Amino acid sequence: MTQSNQPTKTTQPTSAADRRRWFALAIVMTAAFMDLVDVTIVNIAIPSIQREAGATFSQIQWITAGYALAFAAGLITGGRLGDIHGRKRLFLIGIGGFTLASALCGFAANPEMLVASRILQGAMAALMVPQVLSIVHATFPAHERGKVFGLFGAVVGLGAVTGPLLGALLTEWNLFGLEWRPIFLINLPVGIAGLILGSRFITESKAPKALKLDLVGVALVTLGLLMLLYPLTRGRELGWPLWGYGSMAGAFLVLAVLVVFERRKASRDGSPLVELSLFKVKSFAAGIAVQTVFGVALGIFFLVWTMYMQFGLGWSPLKAGLTGIPFSIAVSTAAGLSVQQLVPRFGRKVLQAGALVMGLGVLIYIWEANRYGLSIAPWQMALPLVVMGVGMGLIVAPLTDAILSEVPREHSGSASGLINTVQQMGNALGLGLVSVVFFGVVDDRIAEATGSAGGTEGAASATGMAFADGFQNALVWVAAVMGAIFLLMFALPKRPAQHVEGGSEPADEEPRTETGTEKELAPAG
Repeated sequence: MTQSNQPTKTTQPTSAADRRRWFALAIVMTAAFMDLVDVTIVNIAIPSIQREAGATFSQIQWITAGYALAFAAGLITGGRLGDIHGRKRLFLIGIGGFTLASALCGFAANPEMLVASRILQGAMAALMVPQVLSIVHATFPAHERGKVFGLFGAVVGLGAVTGPLLGALLTEWNLFGLEWRPIFLINLPVGIAGLILGSRFITESKAPKALKLDLVGVALVTLGLLMLLYPLTRGRELGWPLWGYGSMAGAFLVLAVLVVFERRKASRDGSPLVELSLFKVKSFAAGIAVQTVFGVALGIFFLVWTMYMQFGLGWSPLKAGLTGIPFSIAVSTAAGLSVQQLVPRFGRKVLQAGALVMGLGVLIYIWEANRYGLSIAPWQMALPLVVMGVGMGLIVAPLTDAILSEVPREHSGSASGLINTVQQMGNALGLGLVSVVFFGVVDDRIAEATGSAGGTEGAASATGMAFADGFQNALVWVAAVMGAIFLLMFALPKRPAQHVEGGSEPADEEPRTETGTEKELAPAG
């Protein structure tokens, strides 16, 4: 497309449109915050759910992994549907469905209904979340996205600190005798407000050229992910049957068929579900690999951490939730600094430093857990948690910025869907690996202690030590994953496109004409 010589007003939004886009940003960030809180708030309430609802450890895994599975399986489709039918429309459908699913979770009559409602909640989040990055990408020019993604990183940190603390307080308060249920019901007023305000302030945007939904691609993506993640998540519970290994191997065959089909689909009508041309963009391809592996580390750590503090150390939800505050504050602070000040100066080195710092924090945590055993105190955990939080903050916000920096606007929905999909896929893989790296060790240690521990007190101590040993083993895996992430980051560009000195918006940006971004920024109606 030739560059337009339109008046400068096309690159300078009017004050009304400018206010409108910042209102829209606040609304979509609130939705992202609600999604993040919902993930972390569940982790802290797991013991209460197990006790009051009678859920087994396997069902507990499914309450977390079922959400991640549905989220991962639907994210690419959700991003593409936003490109086709409108990002605002899909965002509103998603936030409405998420709110309804939250109500079903809150009123679940048994663990099976809670698992099913969580899967529905994940599916609705898959419609809502991709639109957040798509709306940001379509609404804000490249030179402003660094600041916006810095805000996004701060929201991630705020969600991380608010979720555990809010979950702990709601569980401890036992409002109206509802036990853990308010952790889901609190989404109702937030979701309803987001639905009302979003319909007013978010301006509709679509892909510049007409696209079609690739139903075969949807089926192949969903089938491939489920074939990989379902047996991994349930393998321990079922005794690692042979069909599970066959399913996981077959998943890679299905995904290979997907690649072949998507190439043909792209050449035939230009509407593939997965835009494979994105992987020709080095920053995108490398970032996707980092995002996947990073998701594995987070999936392992957060669930195991909760189990360790509450089942192993016997802490209350409130004590466990308060212990995580230094980590969350560190994530939020480092995320804001990394995008706004550090990445423009040091580029890729910031992300690599984040991987090393987070890995160092994990190693310190392993050392302290081993040294202090079951008598470890929250203040003794503060140092490793702050170091880990700083490392995570240096990665989480600039990574998203780096991945999307060179992506053409017309593929922002597909790219956003892929980013979130691989993160959730990695997260689900991590949750599945918890069966191996954590519960496997716990089961072995408890079996060894059976018969040798005297009385109830001895059995309780043996169980606590089993969870502590499982926690340390899981952290060894997390440290190894952070080392792999550091190496993968060498494939990232030294600087995102908009941070190159003297640079401007990427060449693939569409001119902001009446058919492009200016139209998207114009007031609705």
